[in-house]
Amino acid sequence: MGELFGLIDCNNFYVSCERVFRPDLEGKPVIVLSNNDGCAVARSAEAKLLGIKMGDPEFKIRDLIRRENVRVFSSNYALYGDLSRRVGDTLGSMVPTVETYSIDESFLNLGEFNGREVEPLARELRDRVHRWVGIPTCVGIAPTKTLAKVANFIAKKRPQYRGVCDLRSSRVRAELLPTVPVEEVWGIGGASAAKLAKIGILTAADLAALKPDDARALMTVTGSRTVYELRGISCMPLELVEPTRKGIAVTRSFGAPVTSWTAMREALASYATRAAEKMRRYKVAADNLFVFMHTSTFNQDPFYSNGASARFVATTNDTGEVVGLAVRLGERLWRDGFRYSKCGVMITELLPEAVQQPALWSELDRERREWAWKAVDQLNAKLGRGTVRILAAGPKDSAWKLRAEHLSQRWTTRWDELPRVRSR
Repeated sequence: MGELFGLIDCNNFYVSCERVFRPDLEGKPVIVLSNNDGCAVARSAEAKLLGIKMGDPEFKIRDLIRRENVRVFSSNYALYGDLSRRVGDTLGSMVPTVETYSIDESFLNLGEFNGREVEPLARELRDRVHRWVGIPTCVGIAPTKTLAKVANFIAKKRPQYRGVCDLRSSRVRAELLPTVPVEEVWGIGGASAAKLAKIGILTAADLAALKPDDARALMTVTGSRTVYELRGISCMPLELVEPTRKGIAVTRSFGAPVTSWTAMREALASYATRAAEKMRRYKVAADNLFVFMHTSTFNQDPFYSNGASARFVATTNDTGEVVGLAVRLGERLWRDGFRYSKCGVMITELLPEAVQQPALWSELDRERREWAWKAVDQLNAKLGRGTVRILAAGPKDSAWKLRAEHLSQRWTTRWDELPRVRSR
């Protein structure tokens, strides 16, 4: 059969996750807000029909929300992450080779199903995900990953395809690519779309017809690769091994302005703790740490912004060491008299955990500390993030924590939030 890709994408994923345990939300306008309940980052089809756009600030659409009885939710990442994992497990039960592209998208190797009709397979897969996890999906089928993305876009936008679009046929591609705006092609951002529009490239078909050298001149090698992919020539195999991470960032806007060093220290310690947890999960270690803090640019307060970086004595993913350096850098940056709106901890240089460079003179019993932090990670994974935490991070309910006034229950990951069934 040759190379054949599927792209399965969860429809309005965050909203769909909220609906899994709330069937009363079906057919109702629903939106999910970003961190600190700021902007709409997911919208049901009914909310889109009301004119709510991606990124609309909640305070600007508050009257519409009230008038149309729009259901509003804070981002529930514990729920979304767990349901994403369950979708992935379900895909793996039918397709041996899967590349998880994002929290709600996966590429599938359909070329492994020699001689089998892949469209019925895609419909069976889509049905299984819905039955086992409760999440609706659409599937695009094509000989390249870029075309599979295009096929998925068509499957979502056109009800007649019933959630599955197959672009293997060159005849079908010739019919459908002219209907797809060029900005909907994978990898074509706003700037590239503007450049292409100037030379009359408005659709996916126009881009496929462009000379690869011309595309490369406009959009580097990525442009020429996209042209070949739209022509059905695969240039991007499945990535089955996650690429090595080059950096980790934990940054948050505060739920309420921070005006004391005690609160800022707690925030920095909390974010540094999360960065260290991520490093251990990805089996990498930090060589350098960057810390920043700033006030808001959207009010009349005096403005202050600053950042500082430093290297560790030895590469590390030890929470104590990461927190210690983050707090010391924060002390250098802190200035009294400001209302801080955000801070962050960024690991800008990472090395594989297995090749950590030890310090020449070290008083730390690294092996024992590694076991201790791994035990903490296991406890938090089992009992909930932050159950065991470093003292410097402060209490769970600190005022600076993210605002989440519309948070739903973590139905699948917390014993105390499991759904309850009552018999009549």
